[in-house]
Amino acid sequence: MSRYVDGFVIPIPAKNIERYREMAEKAGAIWKEHGALDYYECVGDDLDIDKVVSFKTLANTSEDETVVFAFIVYESREHRDKVNEAVMADPRLKESMNDCADIFDYKKMAFGGFKTIVQY
Repeated sequence: MSRYVDGFVIPIPAKNIERYREMAEKAGAIWKEHGALDYYECVGDDLDIDKVVSFKTLANTSEDETVVFAFIVYESREHRDKVNEAVMADPRLKESMNDCADIFDYKKMAFGGFKTIVQY
């Protein structure tokens, strides 16, 4: 069965990674509780690769920023819509979103939904 994935690329000040991780841990638990199959938040580690566009360039990071690559896996787009509706209505997520602006600039975040074309 094909899956559906929401993907995120987020430039974030390196000094805020721990605070972001704490926020993401709470968010991940909420997404999973509402039915997400998998939830990943990954911080850049090996981003300066020769002869390809780096995630840092793609995300237009400043010198003090790194990149978080995150994705959430669902059964289908319809399942994603149902899960996200429940997540967005969850008061616990609303509480943690208030802290978001102090941790990273959400206007610099890239987000999109993706249909799976290959899955092993």
